[in-house]
Amino acid sequence: MPTKFPEHEYLYPPVADSSRLLVGCSREDYSASRIAHAVEDCDAHLLNLNVTSFNSGYDADTYYADNSKFPVVFDIRVSHRNADSIMRSLERYGYTVLDTEDAPGADNDTVRERIDLFFKYLES
Repeated sequence: MPTKFPEHEYLYPPVADSSRLLVGCSREDYSASRIAHAVEDCDAHLLNLNVTSFNSGYDADTYYADNSKFPVVFDIRVSHRNADSIMRSLERYGYTVLDTEDAPGADNDTVRERIDLFFKYLES
């Protein structure tokens, strides 16, 4: 499946240990301060926030039946490797997460935790 993120990489210089989220909402619900608060509730920092539109090659109707439901679509970068907690927080604030892109190697966090626990077991 092709990525839903707009091709504006110049807006997002590479940042280690960060993830991106594509989020939709109505015009009335868009508030940069509420978005920042939702991100900060997860002990993360909002690194980038760009209001954007889908690129011309993307057909939102193939993914969402009611495209008019999200007249405002914004792309954010946060200082967490895994976007799951940020996604849940944004949804609690009433936003709809359309897509996420985790940092490379974000899936290895569970493996790293298990290895650390294994080494603690061996040391005791």
